[in-house]
Amino acid sequence: MTTPLVDQTLGQLASQIPGATRLFRDHRLDFCCGGDQSLRHAASVRGLDAEQLAERLAEISRQPSQDTDWNEQPTAALIAHILTRYHARHRQQLEELTRLADRVEQVHGANPACPRGLGDFLTVLGEELDNHMQKEEQVLFPMLEQGYGAMADGPISVMRYEHDQHGDALERLLELSHGLQLPEHACNTWRALYRGLEELHDDLMEHIHLENNILFLRQ
Repeated sequence: MTTPLVDQTLGQLASQIPGATRLFRDHRLDFCCGGDQSLRHAASVRGLDAEQLAERLAEISRQPSQDTDWNEQPTAALIAHILTRYHARHRQQLEELTRLADRVEQVHGANPACPRGLGDFLTVLGEELDNHMQKEEQVLFPMLEQGYGAMADGPISVMRYEHDQHGDALERLLELSHGLQLPEHACNTWRALYRGLEELHDDLMEHIHLENNILFLRQ
């Protein structure tokens, strides 16, 4: 008997239904670090109607999708995608976003809406994320590509733990930026900063999802 969509986990739904991650992002449902929650539970926590979300997911699943189904791709291809689409991109994002955050605080620090401390936070996040990605690039990913997945339980556990920390960091990012709500008459630098933060937030969630809910489950 097929499990109803509302009783499947966010991670399962994100993996099985191309396009589901967009719906989850729109409703701030954590499908990466919180991917083991059922849709019913996650929706309840957010005050959302789980049945309506399930209906929307059913509609999405019936539509043709141009998204790559990474469940069907070999491990080497998935790892190559993670490296080029996310690892390289995160390094570029955090360097530029830190510069923008410092500039906004320097110019608008007296404004109550200013995300004070964001630049320092992004500096630390960048260092932690780079360290995390280096461990994947130098240790875990080569093990998986060479077929040593059975020996990778330890490194995978460490990566999952650090992913949870990154999820906490994303919550802190939203707190510091006041939910990415721009004040009236925000300057172009401030607008560019928040656009970039939203992209980083969504990219990092998708990145963690691909590893937690697809790559790591193959081992």
